[in-house]
Amino acid sequence: MGRVNPRVWARDLALGARFAVTGGRSGVLRTLLTAAGVGFGVALLLLASSLPNMLFQREVRESARAPDASHRMIEEPGPGTFLHYTQYSSYRGAALSGLLLKPEGPGAAVPPGTDGVPAAGEMLVSPALGRLLGSPEGALLKERLPYEVVGTIGEPGLIGPNELRYVAHAPFLTTDNYDGRGLRYGWSVPEEPMNAFLLLLVVIAYVVLLLPVLVFIGTAARFGGEQRDRRLAALRLVGADNATTRRVAAGESLAGALLGLVVGAGLFLASRQFAGTVEIWDVNAFPSDVVPHTLLALLVLAVVPVSSVVVTLLALRGVAIEPLGVVRTSTPRRRRLWWRLLILAAGAALLVPAVGGIQVEDTGIDTFTIGAGTVLVLIGLTGLLPWLVEAAVKWLRGGPVSWQLAVRRLQLSSGTAARAVSGIVVAAAGAIALQMLFQAMEHTFTAETGHDTGRAQLQTSLDARDGADARRTIDRLAAVEGVTGVIGTVDSHVYRHGPLKPGEEFRPIAPFSVGDCASLREYAVLPSCADGDVFVVVPPKGATDAPDAPRIRETAHPGALVTLRDPAETKGTVPEWRIPATARVVTARPDPVGLHRYGVLATPGAIGAAPLENPRSEVLVRLDPSLPDAPEVVRNAALEIDPTATVRGLSDTEQSSKFLSVRTGILVGSTLTMLLVAASLLVATLEQLRDRKRLLSSLVAFGTRRTTLGCSVLWQTAVPIALGLALAVAGGLGLGSVLLAMTGQRVHDWWVFLPVVGVGAALIAAVTLLSLPLLWRLMRADGLRTE
Repeated sequence: MGRVNPRVWARDLALGARFAVTGGRSGVLRTLLTAAGVGFGVALLLLASSLPNMLFQREVRESARAPDASHRMIEEPGPGTFLHYTQYSSYRGAALSGLLLKPEGPGAAVPPGTDGVPAAGEMLVSPALGRLLGSPEGALLKERLPYEVVGTIGEPGLIGPNELRYVAHAPFLTTDNYDGRGLRYGWSVPEEPMNAFLLLLVVIAYVVLLLPVLVFIGTAARFGGEQRDRRLAALRLVGADNATTRRVAAGESLAGALLGLVVGAGLFLASRQFAGTVEIWDVNAFPSDVVPHTLLALLVLAVVPVSSVVVTLLALRGVAIEPLGVVRTSTPRRRRLWWRLLILAAGAALLVPAVGGIQVEDTGIDTFTIGAGTVLVLIGLTGLLPWLVEAAVKWLRGGPVSWQLAVRRLQLSSGTAARAVSGIVVAAAGAIALQMLFQAMEHTFTAETGHDTGRAQLQTSLDARDGADARRTIDRLAAVEGVTGVIGTVDSHVYRHGPLKPGEEFRPIAPFSVGDCASLREYAVLPSCADGDVFVVVPPKGATDAPDAPRIRETAHPGALVTLRDPAETKGTVPEWRIPATARVVTARPDPVGLHRYGVLATPGAIGAAPLENPRSEVLVRLDPSLPDAPEVVRNAALEIDPTATVRGLSDTEQSSKFLSVRTGILVGSTLTMLLVAASLLVATLEQLRDRKRLLSSLVAFGTRRTTLGCSVLWQTAVPIALGLALAVAGGLGLGSVLLAMTGQRVHDWWVFLPVVGVGAALIAAVTLLSLPLLWRLMRADGLRTE
């Protein structure tokens, strides 16, 4: 047949589109169903392409609101300067941040998102924090913030609508307790290139998360095949040839796809308005931030209509459209395996050469090659599924009636069932490979903090006027409700007595800590301890974190005379103190924070009321696990003592912030993708049931029990999913192993597929339960009516 004129294609496609919207109730229903399915997929694609901008805008706002003192050191106050201090805290697991300000002149810059600097003792709060403070749940937090709320922070000053943040005027800020002196807000640093490992994770995640969406769009283009077939037969009856009818059918699908683009754009625009009210894995965004990447959005607008036409033409290859009806091949041709394996081989050919080629210090990867190879592997696995289902079900025999009905249906038409679960194969195989990458990279980007959370759970450092004030601070925290014990010391320094030696620029110093015996035992191995004892702490053998140990030993040793203040900075008499000759030399032990403390440890009876230099209270707190609000009560008490205090929670490990950001984005996308896969499987199952309406009614009329047919639907869903999951497990483990080999990592757990299998089982149960109402309705006797 010669080449078809583009005008003929346009005419036939337009005719099909007209049939789609004017072809009666069934045609309109099919078009609407296709548009709904395509629209849902398009909306997800647009949301996925918006995620990079969402995360980027969060970083932009965070840098724009930061006080900038980095362009030059501002040492002297001026009419436009201000002192600032940033507080980071949390409240019942939610992050809380605050910016404390003290303007030094009438021209001080206004923080982003505000109309002006609040007056002394007042604060501006984010809308989310305002709602929390006004609710009973925020009563404990309200005690922590001793400022009057006089307004709200606007969008430019927040990284997200649910952020808990405040900006307060703090008159107590001085150059002794501030973070710095600023002149303006907003700063930028050269963008740090993303680690090659993380870039690989992002590329694979996008492939894995978006392929099921494309599969769902392809499935939606097949909706309503039975009604479409009758219209195509009528076209053949009035003289249209097979090629024309196929183009008309493609036009019907194209109309549904184009309408789906409109529906998808509408769903996207509607869903972005709720971006601030929905929070997934601690991420939410302003609607203005949910903007798809231009190139990705244009790609979606182009691919979706084209794919609908291609899918329809491919679906009609095995269909003979005759004037008196549509004949589907009763015995389909045996599916060929070679081209399916060829796709897998092509994917492997792209991925295998990159094995060992990605190093941790790299800042770039061959994105196209790795992405294309992963796409080919996942498409190859999807292509293998129909062949696998066909090859497996032809050997199934016997069993209960429900099993036989399901098996016979699969033997007659396994392609439909395989297509229905192809999204699960892509999602499951990709999820397994991603999980393997996560485990390896989590090990790479997770560092042991050295914290011992069994000995303490919170840590804080509070400034004090003198040693007695510092000890009172420790006692106040020890008396807080929910505190079962504290490790508290009064920390300062002692200086070597005597003049500077030749070549010395400063006087050697040694850390000096005063505390009770129970607290001192947390920092050193003490043979015995009583009030009045003094200890000189030296590093343990092999310690690598004590570069100043020789200088400390020179200053602090039994019998040494030391000064309690720096003679070079002290006017008048310099207070002195002699380390007792009976002081014992002991070995340091890691404290609950994981650090070694060297120098002098003394009990209160040994130092008395000596005037320490700039004493501060170092407190580690043990909490009662039965009181969930104990950390918040401790934070309140610490801020009441020192408004600039920071109470830190101890944790066993910490992870790279970029890794956490990437993981958060992938978890958000994975949640949406699994919802799409479930919806795709459910819609495909309902469509199959609707096409078999007359058959189901006939079986009931002949006495088949409804429970038998219900179990048959279960088996028809379970068998392809089981085979698909088996294929996905094998393919996912293979793909994950190759991706790990690229980075030189090893597989940490070969059983990562078990959660995926569990999700597959849950999908089987959910789809079966949700399809039963339609199944019961289709089994009524009126399904036997015909014209």
